[in-house]
Amino acid sequence: MSAGMKVGAVIITMGNRPDELRALLDSVAKQDGDPVQVVVVGNGSPVPDVPDGVKTVELPENLGIPGGRNVGIEAFGPGGRDVDILLFLDDDGLLAHTDTAELCRKAFAEDPALGIISFRIADPDTGVTQRRHVPRLRASDPMRSSRVTTFLGGANAVRTRVFAEVGGLPDEFFYAHEETDLAWRALDAGWMIDYRSDMVLYHPTTAPSRHAVYHRMVARNRVWLARRNLPALLVPVYLGVWLLLTLLRRPSGPALKAWFGGFKEGWSSPCGPRRPMKWRTVWRLTRLGRPPVI
Repeated sequence: MSAGMKVGAVIITMGNRPDELRALLDSVAKQDGDPVQVVVVGNGSPVPDVPDGVKTVELPENLGIPGGRNVGIEAFGPGGRDVDILLFLDDDGLLAHTDTAELCRKAFAEDPALGIISFRIADPDTGVTQRRHVPRLRASDPMRSSRVTTFLGGANAVRTRVFAEVGGLPDEFFYAHEETDLAWRALDAGWMIDYRSDMVLYHPTTAPSRHAVYHRMVARNRVWLARRNLPALLVPVYLGVWLLLTLLRRPSGPALKAWFGGFKEGWSSPCGPRRPMKWRTVWRLTRLGRPPVI
C-alpha cells in the first residue's frame, strides 16, 4: 500500500546558500524507494543551479515562508494533488538517512488519520536537538516520538489530502506561527500530527531571533493565530498567557518594543478568515498535552 504513495518535496530558497541547497537535493535524491519529485521555489530571487529533473519556480518578489511554500504546493497541481505526500525542507538542511521518504509512506499508509509528521531536527556536528525543536511542552526527551499539536515548518511531511480539506498555509503571516495555524485547522478537521524522532533533518543550530523581523512577526502572528482559530472565550486567555511569558523571558528593550508593536498590529490589521475551532478540538488539544492557552 505504501509503495504506491507518491512523494514530493518543496524547498524554498533565497538563492544565498547554493552549496547547502545542492547537498539537500543530493540527500533527497538518495532516498530509498520511488524517486521523490522536487520543486525549488526562488522566493524573490533566482534559483541556483540544480540537478536535472528538479523543477524550479522563480518568484518576482519574496512572498514569505508560507507564501513561498504555497507556490511550491501548487506546483504539484491544485492543493498538491499530483502527489500523496509533500515534504517541506529548509534549504540549509540535510536528510540524515536514506529511509525518511519510505518511513513517511509507511506511516501515512498504516494510519489513515495521520495528516502531518514533524521530523526531528539535529545539529549535524553535535547531533543535539534543541528543546524548541520538539513540538510539545514536555520536550526534555527529543528521542521520544509522540502525538503532538503542531509541527516544525522546515522539517515535515504533510498528506496532501489535508490541504484539500483545510487549505494551505496562511500567506499573510509571512513568517512565524504559520505551521500552528495549519496544525490547528487540520486537528479541527479530524487529522492527527506525529513527532517522529527517527525521521531526522540535520540543520545547523541557530537562534530564531537572527531574523530582523522576528519579535514583531512573532507577536503579530500570535494575535492573528488566536483571532483566526480560537473560540472567543479563549482568545484573551491565550494572548494573556503569552504576554506574561514574554515579559518573564526579559527580552531587551528594543526587542520588547518590537514585540509590543507587533502585538498592537495583530489587533489593528486584518488577520484573514475567522474559523474558530470546535470545543471538542480544544479538548483534543488538551488531551494531547497542549491546551490552546499556551
